[in-house]
Amino acid sequence: MAAALAAQGWMVVTGAGPGIMQAAVAGAGPDKSTGVSIRLPFEEHPDATVQEDPNVVTMKYFFTRKLMLVKESSGFICLPGGFGTLDEMFELLTLQQTGKAEPVPIVLLDAPGGTHWTGLKRFVDEQLIPSGVIAPNDFERVLITDSVEAAVQELTGFWRNYDSLRWVGDTLVLRLRHDPTDDEMESLNRRFGDFAIEGGIQRVEPLRAERQDDDRLDLPRIALRLEPHHVGELFLLIRAIDQLPSAG
Repeated sequence: MAAALAAQGWMVVTGAGPGIMQAAVAGAGPDKSTGVSIRLPFEEHPDATVQEDPNVVTMKYFFTRKLMLVKESSGFICLPGGFGTLDEMFELLTLQQTGKAEPVPIVLLDAPGGTHWTGLKRFVDEQLIPSGVIAPNDFERVLITDSVEAAVQELTGFWRNYDSLRWVGDTLVLRLRHDPTDDEMESLNRRFGDFAIEGGIQRVEPLRAERQDDDRLDLPRIALRLEPHHVGELFLLIRAIDQLPSAG
């Protein structure tokens, strides 16, 4: 997986530990990998393979380590693991669900034929959704797969047309790589018009705050006054944007 992403120019960031993390570093290669390790009382040093790597930083606290792993990342791949892995995965989902982090692709990648993540999906479907503690589509933001090809497509496809977002007051601006047609705008409004408090989804020129910051001014953009309860569903709108015929 790491080798496939590095071949497309992606930098792979890991927790700088042994096992799967070490495999990701080896797959991506030294020029396309970096690590954020954690000091633990029963481990004196990071894994020997990465200890001498200048691309490795060591954190004392888990919360700072997670911040460094998440802050600049454009996608996430979670592999089978224990409490630490699940803690990191659930925090990612919580940040996405509550709008405290921008939407990004999340892949739960299993070994071929593995059941680690399908077991979690079963728990979500049988316990969390029926009890009403999460919305029915909250878990749709992740891809569960044992295919490296499908995982790579999920990560890269998320950025096929969508580029970035910015809040300007209560207006959400989505910057795109391709300008949608009139018919596509009509379709987006039919499907997601209820995401807007009023006025629907509209094409816009760069707003004043964007112009002042010289912020992605060359890109086409659409904007809406987002109804706050829909912030956790932005991934649905972004996926639809990525699938527009105008995206090529």
